Amino acid sequence: MGESGDAVMQGNAGQATAGPEIWVRGPVGEAEVLPQEPEPLSAAGARRFSWVATHGGAGSTTLAAVFGGHDAGRNWPRPEHGEPGSVLLVGRTHAAGLDAVSHTLDIFRRGDAPPGLDLDAIVLVADAPGRLPRQLVQRVKVIGSVIDVHRVPWVPAWRTGDLTGPPPRESAALARLTGRTP
Repeated sequence: MGESGDAVMQGNAGQATAGPEIWVRGPVGEAEVLPQEPEPLSAAGARRFSWVATHGGAGSTTLAAVFGGHDAGRNWPRPEHGEPGSVLLVGRTHAAGLDAVSHTLDIFRRGDAPPGLDLDAIVLVADAPGRLPRQLVQRVKVIGSVIDVHRVPWVPAWRTGDLTGPPPRESAALARLTGRTP
C-alpha cells in the first residue's frame, strides 16, 4: 500500500466528478453534461407510452385516461402509424392476471414482440381492496426480478368511472415515469 496506493487515492480525490458511478444509471459524463439530462424528464409529454392490456379487464383504458398515453387495448401498438413504441404492460393482481402478464413478458423475452417495441415496465392494478395473498406477492416478486413493476392500488372512484381525481399517492413513481404529476 505504499506510495502507489496513496497516489491513486490522491488522483481520485483530485478529480472533479459529479459523484460515484454507482448512483448514476449509465455512464458518468463530464460535469457540463449532467445539467442537461433532467430537461427531457421535466418536459411535459417528452415521452409517450402505449398501455397494453395483457388480458381483458386489465385496466389499460383507465390508466391511459388517468396517466396519459395511448391505450392500445389488447393489441400491439403500431409505431409505423404514430403510436408510441414504448410499452407498459398492464395486468390485474389476481392469479389469471399474473399468468397473462408472465406470458406476455415471455413474448418480449423471446424476442417475439413486433419490431420497434420497447418494454419499459409492468403495471399491476389491484384486483380488490386490501393486501395480496402471500402466493400472489411471491409471483409479483418473480416478475419484479426481471423488469420494473409499478403497482396501482384499488381506487373505489375508478370503479364507478370517476377518473377526475389525481393518481393515487402509492403510484407516484408511475406518475413520474409517465410525466403525470401526482
